[in-house]
Amino acid sequence: MEFATPTATSKAPAEWFTGDVWWDTVHPGRATSRMRSNLVRFAPGARTHWHAHALGQSLHVVSGVALVGTRDGVVFEARPGELVVCPPGEEHWHGAAPDRFMEQLAMWEGTVDGSPETTWLEPVTDEQYALVRTGAV
Repeated sequence: MEFATPTATSKAPAEWFTGDVWWDTVHPGRATSRMRSNLVRFAPGARTHWHAHALGQSLHVVSGVALVGTRDGVVFEARPGELVVCPPGEEHWHGAAPDRFMEQLAMWEGTVDGSPETTWLEPVTDEQYALVRTGAV
């Protein structure tokens, strides 16, 4: 058994996020496990840029209201305790509602061959962020 040394909380890079976002690395994906996990805190209105994960991503909402958008224009609302599963390769974004903070546990896997696990794309526009929201399907 091993206790991992925690890393310091850090501000998420502006190249990947709009607004104030902070994260703590929960699991860095050390051998033999490829699992990676971050506890991510979004200020109201903050969000990721469009991106996709080679092996998919799961988002567990801890607090607040999460918004998760897909390329077809759908924006889902997820609440504490809900798990959103983004399939491999699906371009999406996620962030906080405009009027409250949101905290999520983001989980994904690293690739076996060392290829990029996440492909970061363009920022989400204010128009895309403001689309009509729907609950879980």
